[in-house]
Amino acid sequence: MTDLFKALFEPSRIALIGASADVGKTTSRPQRFLRKHGFAGEILPVNPSRDEILGEKAYKNLDAIPGEIDHAYILLNGKAAVDALAACGRRGVKVASILAGGFADAGAAGASLQDSLVRIVAETGIRLVGPNSIGTVSTRPPMALTANAAFAMETLRGGEWGLVSQSGSLIGALLSRADARGIGFSRLISVGNEVDLAVGEIADLLVDDPRTRAILLFMETLRDGDRLARAARRAHAAGKPVVAYKLGRSDIGQELAKSHTGAIAGSDATFDAFCRRHGIARVSMFESLIEVPALLVDRPPAGGRRVAVATTTGGGAAMVVDNMAMAGLDIAGPPQGLVDWLRPLGIAAGEGKLVDLTLAGAKPEIVSGTIERLLADDANDAVIFVVGSSAQFNPELAVEPLVKFARSAKPFAVSLTPAAEKSLALLTAAGVPAFRQPESCAEAMAVCLMRPAPQSVPALAPPSAAALGALQAGQAAGFDERRAAEFFAALGVPVAGALAVPDARRVAAAVTEVGGPVALKILSPDIAHKTEAGGVALGLTDGQSAALAAREIERRVKAHNPSARLEGFLVQKMERGLAEVILGFRRDPLVGPTVTVGLGGVLAEIYKDAATRLAPVDEAEAREMVAAVKGLAVIRGYRNLPQGDVDALAKAITAFSTLAHADFAAVSEAEINPLLVKRAGEGVVAVDGLVVTDS
Repeated sequence: MTDLFKALFEPSRIALIGASADVGKTTSRPQRFLRKHGFAGEILPVNPSRDEILGEKAYKNLDAIPGEIDHAYILLNGKAAVDALAACGRRGVKVASILAGGFADAGAAGASLQDSLVRIVAETGIRLVGPNSIGTVSTRPPMALTANAAFAMETLRGGEWGLVSQSGSLIGALLSRADARGIGFSRLISVGNEVDLAVGEIADLLVDDPRTRAILLFMETLRDGDRLARAARRAHAAGKPVVAYKLGRSDIGQELAKSHTGAIAGSDATFDAFCRRHGIARVSMFESLIEVPALLVDRPPAGGRRVAVATTTGGGAAMVVDNMAMAGLDIAGPPQGLVDWLRPLGIAAGEGKLVDLTLAGAKPEIVSGTIERLLADDANDAVIFVVGSSAQFNPELAVEPLVKFARSAKPFAVSLTPAAEKSLALLTAAGVPAFRQPESCAEAMAVCLMRPAPQSVPALAPPSAAALGALQAGQAAGFDERRAAEFFAALGVPVAGALAVPDARRVAAAVTEVGGPVALKILSPDIAHKTEAGGVALGLTDGQSAALAAREIERRVKAHNPSARLEGFLVQKMERGLAEVILGFRRDPLVGPTVTVGLGGVLAEIYKDAATRLAPVDEAEAREMVAAVKGLAVIRGYRNLPQGDVDALAKAITAFSTLAHADFAAVSEAEINPLLVKRAGEGVVAVDGLVVTDS
């Protein structure tokens, strides 16, 4: 293990700066919890007004402590914490953690203090956890360096899951929930504001930890995406699943995350794309963080999504099945051999996809025989058994027979419908994944069967001279729609034929040259959304009507935005297609370049029917994106509608995603809306777009 890992998770000498002898204070907890849970190393309390604290020799300052210090936990606030970190840096302490909040999570003044922490880390080379870190814990060897009140528990249960959390208090919540299930952890760490050590680097350390077999992440934001991507890929290669729960699915959730740690939660769709690209299993339920790993460890991603379900409670099974179907799993019916075996017992298992044993009663031999036959059936990929009241009152009938399936080659899980803690503990201890909520059982099985393996990142060819030239021209003069179209065409995206004219007097001649009907659009680098500004007229058939429309457009646009620079008009050939698609590119501050495909047109923001991936993508992934957009069923032959040119659409998406190239770093956002998809073999054509650059 690295020196950093040892100092962080297995230190021999720990300094507690600001330790208190008052057991009623939070600052006394780290010392008490270290001893309570069996820390065998040296504890070095630092308090200028004490010679002894809770039976340990106390020191006036760090310089009074002889020898090396592996880890210092700073229990002071504000500037005192900053000064203590500086002292740790000068003293050569390997790792420090800061308990206090009040830094970037507390406005401008706190952000200034956090900047001081950043400077100290850079100048001294000390590694820092926090600020706003409630501590770091190992169970073997025991080291409970934490101020979290949950660690007042009598026994700290060991386990094989490593937990990295951006929320300190949630570590306690997960610890208590897991302990009630008989589940323990190998390592737990609260990273707080991540001034230095962040989720990605710590997850990377856990990949090499022999005591950790799964890595669990509770996240509010993503600060070190490149490191986390590397860790996730290394974890996959090592057979260690990475499971993430992230806040910020809603706008209010993003705001709460920001107020909590001073972090930007970022787009939920982009985080999903990040997880998909790098093989991270994302869960939507908090408790799934501790329930899912049992189904993932030592199991490569499955090749199918067919789940067979047997039960002693029809209603309970229906809840599990309903949630699995919503998650995209298929329900597999029973094999004929099982149907024939159950028929003499009065069980008509072949009448539906569920194998309902309710009427036969919970008999061990029937339960065991049913599961054996389902697990042996090649027509399913996994098996779930849903247990009713017998789980609570007669676990020996329907639960104990399941223990022998703990090491089945095929994924096997048990859902307990009643509150049945004894059965839950029995199954967990035996290694059988068991669930007390139908929703979490369904989610866990969906993650097990459908979780992505890390994807290769498509190689990017050097941009063409035409594309680089179009970018430079747009930056120099400002990107209006004409220059955006020239840029997109140079990337390889087909665009509608058009002429640009400097004023309304030349519109009529342009219409004659392009040929009606045409679309007439204002040209201005200051107007991103022309429709909202009244800057568009459609279906103009002749020069006279187009000239009149141009003057009216000019009047509306000036009223809408008097300061906008007007550079003339774009006279564009009207195009038609089977569907309108929106194609977007964005350099996300958290995950990097992304590309989005969705149902286009003026109502695109209302429908929010879109698929987002990290850019670049290849044509295969582009096709997957098209398939993920429900509204694009109209070009996939839905109900015998004409097939759209999906091949051309995939090529356009791929070409557009090359904006991820470093030579296009000045492009912060770009959008084509709409991109018209024509009949199969007829191609696609962009009829409107915008480019936003940083300079």
